[in-house]
Amino acid sequence: MKKFHFIAIGGSAMHNLALALHQKGFEISGSDDTVFEPSKSRLEKAGILPEKTGWFSEKITKKTDGIILGMHARADNPELLRAIELGIKIYSYPEFLYEQAQEKTRVVIAGSHGKTTITSMVLHVLNYWEREVDYMIGAQLEGFDTMVHLTDDNDFMLIEGDEYLSSPIDLRPKFLWYKPHVTLISGIAWDHINVFPTEENYVQQFKTYIDSIVPGGVLVYNEADPVLAQLTQVSENAIRKEGYHLPNYEIKKGITFLKTDEGDLPLEVFGEHNLSNISGAQWICQLMGVDQAEFLEAIPSFKGASKRLEKIGDNGSSFLFKDFAHAPSKVKATSLAVAQQFEEHHKVFCLELHTYSSLNPEFISQYKNSLKLADEAIVFYDPEALKIKNGILLSKEEIKKAFGDENIIVFSESKEFYKFLEEHNWDKSILLMMSSGNYGGLNWEILRNSVLNF
Repeated sequence: MKKFHFIAIGGSAMHNLALALHQKGFEISGSDDTVFEPSKSRLEKAGILPEKTGWFSEKITKKTDGIILGMHARADNPELLRAIELGIKIYSYPEFLYEQAQEKTRVVIAGSHGKTTITSMVLHVLNYWEREVDYMIGAQLEGFDTMVHLTDDNDFMLIEGDEYLSSPIDLRPKFLWYKPHVTLISGIAWDHINVFPTEENYVQQFKTYIDSIVPGGVLVYNEADPVLAQLTQVSENAIRKEGYHLPNYEIKKGITFLKTDEGDLPLEVFGEHNLSNISGAQWICQLMGVDQAEFLEAIPSFKGASKRLEKIGDNGSSFLFKDFAHAPSKVKATSLAVAQQFEEHHKVFCLELHTYSSLNPEFISQYKNSLKLADEAIVFYDPEALKIKNGILLSKEEIKKAFGDENIIVFSESKEFYKFLEEHNWDKSILLMMSSGNYGGLNWEILRNSVLNF
C-alpha cells in the first residue's frame, strides 16, 4: 500500500483526487488551513478529514511515499519544506494525474471556456452507454459520485485540461503535463491576468500545448475562433486536425432543438456556446468509440454541469439561473444564450467582479458591452474580496465606463444588493447570476423564493 499526503486537501479538485485514491486502496492523509463544504463532509465520510486545521510538519515522515501539492499552499509551507528536507517525491496535481494515466489513451478537453461543459457532455454520453473510462472533471456532474475516477483497467483517461498553474513550485500550465493523444480546444480568450500579463503570453501557452500533443494524435478545435484556427493551421506538429462549428438549430416556444437527419432533437441545454460544445463533444465521443446515432440518442438528456448556466428554479413565468461565468468571453456567451432563449422576458443580468482579472483596472475594459443584452444590468463587487487580492478600489463611474453603459447599476454593499433583489418585481423575468464567487455570502434559497414567489 502506498501512502500519499495532500497539502491543501480541502480544495475542490484536491479532495476529489484524495477520495479517488482512497477508493483505489491507497493510504491517504492531508492538511489544510480551512476546509469548506462539501469537501469537509465528503472527506469526513471517507475517514480522511484532517483532525485539525493547519500545517503540521510532523505529519511528513520517511514512510510517506509522495506529496500531492495543491495551489492553495504557499511555497514556504512547513509541510512542503519538511518533504523537501526528507527527499520525498512531490507531485503537482496534474503531474500525479499524468503518472496515473501514462499507460492509457489520454483525452484532454482544453480551452478558455466550455471545457467543463464539454467534458461533462462526453462523460454523460459514455455513462449513458455504460462505457467505463477514468476521468477528471472540474465540476460535479449528475450521476457521478466524484470528480475524479482512477482504475488500473480502463483504456481511456478523460481529463479537463486547465491552463492555470500546476502548483506553487511548478509554474507551468496544468495542461502541459498531460501530453494528450486526443485533445479538444474550445477557444482562446485572454484570462488569468495575474499569471499571463499579456494576451500574447496567454496565447503562447496554447501554442506550446498544441506542440505537446503526441505525434500522430488528434486535435479537435473550434474553427470559429480565429486565434485558435491560426495556431492550428501553423502548427508543424505531426497530428490530425479536425474543426467543428455551430450546428443547425431552432428555438421553439423556449426550447432549443438540434436539427439532425433523423429530425429535430429537443435539448435540456441552450445557447450557441452550448450547441457549439455539443459539436465538439460529438467529435470526441466518436474518437472514443461512440458513433453518431449513439451520441444523438444520449445528448438530449444532458442537463448541464453544476453552476454552468444551471437553472436554480422556475415557476413557468420567471426563471433563476446561476452561471460560473466570470471572464469577459464567458459573460458575453452566457448573456447571448439567455437573451436568445427568452426574447419575450424581462432580462436582469448580474455579474460579480470577483477574480484578480475582473478587479484589475487595466483589464476591466475587456468587459465592454458584455451586458448590453440585458434589460437591467447589475455589477456587484465585495470590497473585502478586493482587499484579499490587494486590488485598487474602482469607483462606480469607472465600472460604468469600462462596461460602456451609464445605466448599469453598481453595488458594493451586499445588504443593498440583496434588498434590491428581494424587492424587485420578477413577473415574467429572467434573473441570471454570473460569478465565480458567492456575492458576499448570498442566500440562494431566499433569492429563489423572491424570484419564484413574487
